[in-house]
Amino acid sequence: MTNSAVTQGAHHIGLTVPDLQQTRSFFIDTLGFKQVGEKPDYPAVFVSDGTIMITLWQAINPEQATPFDRKNVIGLHHFALKMESLTALNELHQTLTQTPDVEIEFAPESLGGSPLHHMMCYIPGGIRMELIAAG
Repeated sequence: MTNSAVTQGAHHIGLTVPDLQQTRSFFIDTLGFKQVGEKPDYPAVFVSDGTIMITLWQAINPEQATPFDRKNVIGLHHFALKMESLTALNELHQTLTQTPDVEIEFAPESLGGSPLHHMMCYIPGGIRMELIAAG
């Protein structure tokens, strides 16, 4: 099968967040990402799990910013990160249930009858994140 796409996968995802340090801490302390850069005057922090980089950008005026709304705003509906295993997904789910400012939308479950399992949650700042693992 020949691939005619001109792109080669994702380089990074950029997210505007209401509290840069809170969301940075979530990615580093909870998900185990590493900070790989920052631009204090932007202000932005760059974090990576070794496969994908995520740019976290501080909203200029968080109190007046439009909250994340996956159903009514054009743009990001959610982003999905791949997990190493179903065990790792279940363990992270347990951690996330105890993590401040994380809202679980649904616990790990089968993804449409496929061998994959997934869960959805809202991370600090209210952005919707999906986690996926092979069952």
